[in-house]
Amino acid sequence: MRIWKISVILIVLALLISCAQMKPHSMDMTQAIQNAKTAADHEALARHYEAVAREMQSKVQEHKKMLEQYEAQRQFYGRRGLDMESMCHALINFYEQAVKENMDMANSHRKVAAEIK
Repeated sequence: MRIWKISVILIVLALLISCAQMKPHSMDMTQAIQNAKTAADHEALARHYEAVAREMQSKVQEHKKMLEQYEAQRQFYGRRGLDMESMCHALINFYEQAVKENMDMANSHRKVAAEIK
């Protein structure tokens, strides 16, 4: 049982690392944040964070559909299906957190932009 849990954790971590490496930010966020001086700069950052949040939300939906399939057809997947269900739950939680954090960043930049105007 313990090996199973460790295996699931390692699989999830491997997937998260590979996902993080697949699509780097289209801009250097550190530099963009440091250079943001105008309301338009902060609006652009807010739009960027919202776009990332939408992308992460689509990942949530994708993994929820997979989870539904694994749950609906458990008899075909056996034990491996439980592993896949656990992985989907972990990824759904991860992407939901990413959506929240990106929307928080977008809201912060929108507030700064409103204060500058």
